Amino acid sequence: MAYASLATGVLLAAGTGSRFDPEGLRNKLLAPLPNGIAVAHEAAHRLLLVVSRVIAVVRPGAETLAHTLNEAGCDVVFAPGSVRGMGASLAAAIEADTEGESWIVALADMPRIAVTTIEAVARELDAGKPLVAPFYDGQRGHPVGFGFGHREALLALDGDAGARALLGSQALTRIDVNDPGILRDVDTPADLDGI
Repeated sequence: MAYASLATGVLLAAGTGSRFDPEGLRNKLLAPLPNGIAVAHEAAHRLLLVVSRVIAVVRPGAETLAHTLNEAGCDVVFAPGSVRGMGASLAAAIEADTEGESWIVALADMPRIAVTTIEAVARELDAGKPLVAPFYDGQRGHPVGFGFGHREALLALDGDAGARALLGSQALTRIDVNDPGILRDVDTPADLDGI
């Protein structure tokens, strides 16, 4: 571990992935990347190189995914409310972390984020910044860091908007990175290439 952050990692892995497989037969988070590692496992691995604990949120019924994330080193939380969207999943993770003082929130379908980017977000968060996000080519990406002052707002999230409203805050610390991985998620089978 190059940099050991004090933050808790949150890996959101409760989506349905309907664009990846409209029939719902394959979970995109379990699809292998060119290196043979499952999408979600790679995303978790990169986060765990910076933080000592990752809470992964999955939907009920996703036992195979939960097992994969446990093997990667995550604590898994099943979130029945995840059907309402990303906000409910994020709130479930924060609720499960009773001792956390800050959080680095990543998406399980984004396995290409550079570890140096996660470290940069962690350093700013650990230095006391309340809200941190990386930017590439002028666009905000993931992961996003939240300080303890945002705990109540995160717990109140619901629906699909996630924490978007919080990220419009003037308190956002912007980190410009040369990392297109902060914008690249896996939506279709073609997106699996390139790692």
